[in-house]
Amino acid sequence: MNTPNILLICVDQWRGDCLSIDDHPVVRTPYLDRLASRGARFRHAYSATPTCVPARTGLMTGLGQRSHRRVGYLDGMPFEHEVTLPGVLRGAGYQTQAIGKLHVYPERARIGFDNVILHDGYLHQARRRSRPFEEIDDYLPWLRSQASASAVADYTEHGIGCNSVPARPWPREEALHPTNWLVTEAISWLYRRDPTAPFFLYLSFHRPHPPYDPPGWAFDTYLDAPPYRPVVGDWWEEFAQYRDDHNPEAWVARMDSRTLHRARAGYYGHMTHLDQQINRFLEALAEFGLAKDTYVAFVSDHGEMLGEHHLFRKGFPYEGSTRIPFLLTGPPGSGIAAGTVRDEVVELRDVMPTLLDCAGVPIPSNVEGRSVLGLARGGDDPDWRGWLHGEHTLLDQSLQFVTDGHTKYVWLSGSGHEQLFDLDEDPAETVNLAARPGHAEAVELWRGRLVGELSGRPEGYVRDGRLVPGRAPVLTIPANP
Repeated sequence: MNTPNILLICVDQWRGDCLSIDDHPVVRTPYLDRLASRGARFRHAYSATPTCVPARTGLMTGLGQRSHRRVGYLDGMPFEHEVTLPGVLRGAGYQTQAIGKLHVYPERARIGFDNVILHDGYLHQARRRSRPFEEIDDYLPWLRSQASASAVADYTEHGIGCNSVPARPWPREEALHPTNWLVTEAISWLYRRDPTAPFFLYLSFHRPHPPYDPPGWAFDTYLDAPPYRPVVGDWWEEFAQYRDDHNPEAWVARMDSRTLHRARAGYYGHMTHLDQQINRFLEALAEFGLAKDTYVAFVSDHGEMLGEHHLFRKGFPYEGSTRIPFLLTGPPGSGIAAGTVRDEVVELRDVMPTLLDCAGVPIPSNVEGRSVLGLARGGDDPDWRGWLHGEHTLLDQSLQFVTDGHTKYVWLSGSGHEQLFDLDEDPAETVNLAARPGHAEAVELWRGRLVGELSGRPEGYVRDGRLVPGRAPVLTIPANP
């Protein structure tokens, strides 16, 4: 096999259960299903720090949060990691190109890519009317250049906020949608790439992140679905103090059923739209004769709570927020068997070593993730991690979790509340077993694992071998002196 090309498709805020091949009762993703059936699917893949900035830091560096230090969402913090996935591949002779969402600071930092064509969506810190949009975005200047658009055209004209629950169809022709634009740019880049070098293409979509504004046909597809009734756990009132029912961007709220149903239609509509546009690019890749020499990985940076347990957005330790899709296919001769499904617990920091392994490029010694290529080829690894640790600072506390994909332990640092879920019997996490008879031993086991992960951390979440509630949370772990 020739030196392979590497295509990493990353979507934003796509839940791990939202693939029809994973038996989702409503969402239809036929083209991603086909991609999964031709390669490997990891059913227990997670985002250890489930918001955009920290998750993508782990994705691009192969580091866990203790090393990359980002445990909350914080804009304006420079990306200072020297060893990155595109940088290592570039050093190995790859042409490296990013198209779409990068979400780093400064916004035009290339973090190892030869070139970046940028659309991060709505960046609160960067988006200032006194600042030329060309400095932070390539999509909006293109949109304004179209004959059907005005000189002040914007993707925010419909008025839906970038973290909002309200949903409505995209008001312009579909070809002007950011999702379509990104694929158009990617296909155009295939004409301009260096044909003498293998490529690494990072195709990074902003959707299905809000605003929930897919094309009308995609929105309508799910308006006719059965009414949406989000599951609510017996523990949700632990977050009741944060309720903000009349805020469309709330983290915790009790929303009316019509608003929730339309939000689901917009969210799922984005997914079906993305499914077709990803297929559009993969068809073009084949027409260029490149598919036969290309590894394809599909991941998300984190999920979306979508009103489950009256919670919204991301950053929470629950499956809707933390579990992500992770698919990997390879060219003929890659050894990845069609229809492979793996149950090992994997995470975003594993993507970098995996793709370097696919490329035959040595994995830097500082990388903490592990390649899943051997698992995708059907191998067994008795030394694979037994569980993973995740966390995120949100709602004035640190939300901590440890899981093996079958059991999950959650600790809320503000209140000290503990939760234990049997994910096999209760995948929607509706029943907190922590205080129920017969589960004390399991709680002690998983609590001990979290204590081990947090021991020695400068925030002081552990003292004398015990979890300490009420400590001030941080967005970035302070550097050890």
